[in-house]
Amino acid sequence: MLNKETETRLSKFMTKLLRHTPGAYGLVLDPTDGSYRLDKLHSVIRSQPNWSRVTIEDIEQVVKSCEKQRFEIKDGRIRARYGHSHDKVQYEPGTPPDSLYHGTNTHAAPTIMSEGIRPMGRQYVHLSEGTHFATLAGKRRGELVILSVDTRKAAAAGTRFYYAGNEVWLADSVPPSCCAIFTNTKEEEGNE
Repeated sequence: MLNKETETRLSKFMTKLLRHTPGAYGLVLDPTDGSYRLDKLHSVIRSQPNWSRVTIEDIEQVVKSCEKQRFEIKDGRIRARYGHSHDKVQYEPGTPPDSLYHGTNTHAAPTIMSEGIRPMGRQYVHLSEGTHFATLAGKRRGELVILSVDTRKAAAAGTRFYYAGNEVWLADSVPPSCCAIFTNTKEEEGNE
């Protein structure tokens, strides 16, 4: 079993392999879902310095323990569910809940409120069904701001939504008129 520090390092390396630079390591991901054979990924990881002792069980531990649920193993294949910056992975369009959430920071929020949510170097905008994943994503780069997205209004404006799994939804972009700064009135009432 991996310790937490090694697990985090392996997760970051798997992110690099499956989301950002697969070609640099000789990986050719399935163009329909971005998956790769787990046994082959294991071989690629083991061929790298400092990773020669990694087991398939270690990779499975990373998948199960990742708080953001970035990865999925299914039928002997592994994939990153979202966050790709290489070739565009295709997802089936879906109908999301009426509201989705996007985590950002106080620096980016004014731009988003005037220009909308854009992928900014990724293939899709990432949205979540609850505020937990939005909080994890938004707090990395400064003071957290959570935006709520009116998905019905966005769909009427032409936005297509795609389900990536585990409460994560993707969109090409979201118009500013469909975004609002989210405030949780229940928490505010509890703090008074």
